[in-house]
Amino acid sequence: MTSIPLDSPWDPNYPIARNQNPASLTRHDILSILSSGQKPGEDFILIDLRREDHIGGAIQGSINIPAQTLYPTIPALYSLFSNAGVKSVVWFCGSSQHRGFRAAAWFDDYIQSRGNEEMRSFRLHEGIKGWATGGAEFTQRMDGYVKEAWD
Repeated sequence: MTSIPLDSPWDPNYPIARNQNPASLTRHDILSILSSGQKPGEDFILIDLRREDHIGGAIQGSINIPAQTLYPTIPALYSLFSNAGVKSVVWFCGSSQHRGFRAAAWFDDYIQSRGNEEMRSFRLHEGIKGWATGGAEFTQRMDGYVKEAWD
């Protein structure tokens, strides 16, 4: 069992999530979802938690919500996603071991507090680094991909 890192520099003023083991999806899981015709922003949400450090590119269809602004916006995001019928929210950062992990856990806590049994919160295992180094089938689904940034 992986625990949420408690020393992330961007979140010391926010609570520790109750969920200490948020669900994750691999890059292959996401690729399979995309290959089935589901679209980010319509059928599920991909959230890139990096600030403006999109060096090397971003996964197509992802939206950027910097981790430093996330916690206070969770109720509004939940309301937007719920009203839009979103069933899955996938969070990621560079490696999804800190920001992505914490975000998935916090959002899952909020989903549970609302009694919603249909929506799920996931972290992208290995984050954008895993995606960008996974091969051409992944990099062709990136905007602004720069190979040298991932070497």
